[in-house]
Amino acid sequence: MQVARLGSVKAAAEELALSTPALSRRVQALERFIGRPLFDRKHQALEINAEGQRLLDDIAPALDSLAQALENIQSGGNQLRLRLAVLPLFATQRLFPHLGALRALHPQLHIDIETTPHAVARLGEGLDAAIVLLAKDIDPALYAHELDHDEVYLIGRRELLEAPHALTAPQELANHTVLIHRDMAQSFDAWKEAVGLPDLQPLAIDNYDSGQLMLEAAAQGLGVAVMHASHFNQSGDTRLVRLFPDTHVDSPYRYFFVCRPRALQTRAVRIFRDWLVAADI
Repeated sequence: MQVARLGSVKAAAEELALSTPALSRRVQALERFIGRPLFDRKHQALEINAEGQRLLDDIAPALDSLAQALENIQSGGNQLRLRLAVLPLFATQRLFPHLGALRALHPQLHIDIETTPHAVARLGEGLDAAIVLLAKDIDPALYAHELDHDEVYLIGRRELLEAPHALTAPQELANHTVLIHRDMAQSFDAWKEAVGLPDLQPLAIDNYDSGQLMLEAAAQGLGVAVMHASHFNQSGDTRLVRLFPDTHVDSPYRYFFVCRPRALQTRAVRIFRDWLVAADI
């Protein structure tokens, strides 16, 4: 499963703490046993083919059940455990402040948190569910619940509203650095389209993989951050201001709770999903 997800025997071997030749031999042995190739070889990469994907889909429920059985034995049956992937900023701003209430309702539920960037690909393989941010529709083979539909804000330090550093017109972004999250690359394009400046080029674009660091960088005057309204509103950082507040731009990105449909049969996933939806986090 790791080879299919990562597309590389070497990367999968590192994750599994095996040598690359040893894992390669296991893949070849499986293909000999099946009697047909499960991967297409492309230079140094492996891409799972239709036969391999069909096998993976068929055995995934059994692997999920095995993992759950082992977990039940380890916990003595007294705990429910959810393996959840979530983006760090969503976790700190929107999830963690409410988890105490969930614990009070379901003290037997415990949550393992990951911040993996490949959460959807790992569902059923070490992850039970994920909260992800996407600009495209979810794979119809997955269960998905949309959590919000936000606006795009431009966020900067408070001094950008004050002379002589005031940023008064969108065109003036040509003299500023713009901060963009790698998972939200289309947000700035959407904002530029909305203000009628699709060809606007800032002084520079700095890319981040952490929303929390983007907020701090903006507060320190390192650039203008392109983020969701909720990220700004829930930060509570008085050093920050929303720029161009009269501009309203729907974000192309939405947060989703996702899991495999079969995962909803497990009590831990079902409890968390129901609570998350009811709490409107």
